[in-house]
Amino acid sequence: MTEEKKSLNFIEQIIEEDLQNGYKKEELKFRFPPEPNGYLHIGHASSINLNFGLGLRYNAPVNLRFDDTNPIKEEQEFVDAIKRDVEWLGFKWEKECYASDYFQQLYDWAVEMIKNGDAYVDSQASAKIAEQKGTPTQAGVASPYRERSIEENLSLFEAMKNGETEEGKHVLRAKIDMASGNMLMRDPIMYRTLHKPHHRTHNDWKIYPMYDWAHGESDFIESISHSFCTLEFLPHRELYNWFVNKVSQPQEFQPKQREFARRNLSHTVVSKRKLAQLVEKKVVESWDDPRMPTISGLRRRGYTANSIRKFADSIGVGKRENVIDMSHLEFCAREDLNKTAIRVMGVLNPLKVIITNYEEGKEEWLDAENNPEDETAGSREIPLSREIYIEQEDFKEEANRKFFRLTLGKEVRLKNAYIIKGESVVKDDDGNIVEVHCTYDPKSKSGSGTEESKRKVKGTLHWVSIPHAVKAEVRLYDRLFTVESPDADKEKDFLEFVNPNSLETITGYVEPSLKNATALQHFQFQRIGYFCADQSTSVEKPVFNRTVTLRDSWSKKSH
Repeated sequence: MTEEKKSLNFIEQIIEEDLQNGYKKEELKFRFPPEPNGYLHIGHASSINLNFGLGLRYNAPVNLRFDDTNPIKEEQEFVDAIKRDVEWLGFKWEKECYASDYFQQLYDWAVEMIKNGDAYVDSQASAKIAEQKGTPTQAGVASPYRERSIEENLSLFEAMKNGETEEGKHVLRAKIDMASGNMLMRDPIMYRTLHKPHHRTHNDWKIYPMYDWAHGESDFIESISHSFCTLEFLPHRELYNWFVNKVSQPQEFQPKQREFARRNLSHTVVSKRKLAQLVEKKVVESWDDPRMPTISGLRRRGYTANSIRKFADSIGVGKRENVIDMSHLEFCAREDLNKTAIRVMGVLNPLKVIITNYEEGKEEWLDAENNPEDETAGSREIPLSREIYIEQEDFKEEANRKFFRLTLGKEVRLKNAYIIKGESVVKDDDGNIVEVHCTYDPKSKSGSGTEESKRKVKGTLHWVSIPHAVKAEVRLYDRLFTVESPDADKEKDFLEFVNPNSLETITGYVEPSLKNATALQHFQFQRIGYFCADQSTSVEKPVFNRTVTLRDSWSKKSH
């Protein structure tokens, strides 16, 4: 028991203490409450993992609730994308809820608060209201409308709801304490007038609740036991409790808000506003561009749901914000893909090799293992012919003893095939090598069991047969930003740090089995990295995105 307690994170400890102090296990209920104003990103993955993970741990329901209180920025496209991402990550929600489901109830409660003297209509401009709030060390000043009569407040609030007042003319404020040490308690705004259609309620409403008013009340309506938020909501907890107390009875079960630290990822941004800028300014192609830290972007790039969940598990939850290096996320991807991705051969920087003693016109199909980490993955056949491509960097005309790839007079093994020996080169008029001529040992076929096949050679190269090679578009993705924290410098626009080399598109040649690759299918291009067939891939034009290199090359670059 002691061992188990030690391994609990502080969120789980809160729940365990509540269970010991009177909460019933059947009362536990959690929620994941995104605002549908953009696509989910890697930071949301941690919150999803936390809330749905707690649901699994305690066998408790978890609601997916859309906090859709701002019709200016919210769209059905974002709702659909969020649902798709949560499902793809492998989680199931108990109920699909919307704050907009509760607009009538929230309005009715607001009316009751006016009647009880807990809310009033303020007719000042927003700048004036902000000015009257005071400072952390200086009390605020009461609005001249703070003591409006209940009758006038009710009449104005109904006019706001009916669309009879212009936008910005009035707001509804809670009447709390203009001298509170917590500035959020200084008569916060509950409703503003917006004559904008909502993606679900259309033109039914002309007033919309503020987040602080809608969030806690939505938790209360849904009987959420624990409402977990990121650390910036810590000052909001007092207001959350105040609002819930105003609409609940003392004996009713009340939700509890608790906060955990946001985890930022290096070399990217996770502010939805900044991610939207990247899309709007065409820095990236879309919200699901494989360079984006969005869950849909990571999926398109080739990250698996399992690798993202493992990443979220490994960084855990804490009370202090910190930046997690992108290399850690890439490590999780490599670890997962190593177990699951099919090993294939593709050449990205081709150099023609002619095996001069291999019969012209002959071809043979060789057996290749799909994944040495997975016995059930089986094998496939790959073709060999007299002419093949290898990587340019795998050949040197003259090389030192530490170069274990192809050179003149030395032997290397072709993966799954034969041992070849460099004999001569053909150069163009500028002295560039355009062809390498080799000979092969016909008795050295991999797996044949002959003495020659067991001969030890230092290097093994990947290759593709030229007559059978499939031309493919290969997209090599890198960090989107050149610095660890692009939005840390408040004097500079974060867009100044965009990496101009975050995408390189090249033509590669891949083995014929990849012609039929399906969208989002994962592969390891042997000796190069992990790749994923893009959603646009087709038999006529295969497209592959590099998920991650085989090894962490970025940290070497930065040291």
